[in-house]
Amino acid sequence: MNVLVIVSHPSIEESVVNRTWVEELKKYPNITVHELYKQYPDELIDIEMEHKLCEKHDRIVLQFPLYWYSSPSLLKKWQDKVLTYGWAYGSDGNKLNNKELILAISTGSAEEKYRAGGLNNYSMSELLKPFQATSNLIGTKFLPAYIFHGSYQANENEVKRSAEEYVKYILNENIY
Repeated sequence: MNVLVIVSHPSIEESVVNRTWVEELKKYPNITVHELYKQYPDELIDIEMEHKLCEKHDRIVLQFPLYWYSSPSLLKKWQDKVLTYGWAYGSDGNKLNNKELILAISTGSAEEKYRAGGLNNYSMSELLKPFQATSNLIGTKFLPAYIFHGSYQANENEVKRSAEEYVKYILNENIY
């Protein structure tokens, strides 16, 4: 299985979790790491290249820190520009059909803050519904997200262990 990981972090050098994840991902030959902010510092997205990249992979992972209950802005722009009518959806838009989509997300807050009555008042499942709706529209199979909560409090061993678990998770052919 060929896996494409689209990393969207505007300051990955400062991110302990996402940077560690990327370092671990790069050890595996069947994982392509595609860092949007490094590829497009000017935010001018090469749509044709992105289409080709997505088409040659079986599983697509969107990796990002949770920003204001969503993704960083360049990932949203990527979705707007790349997931086009006639390619990703619409009567002839079937290029992503039957591919798998996974979200890999880091949050600063602990898991218990993402629930009814918690600080954020919504579960991660509720907050990620727009991504699931997008997956439904483009014909991908939306698989359960890999979420690392509490990055602000995590120690080095927890982050390293999460990177190893993350790679195993996205390479697992039996996630369902």
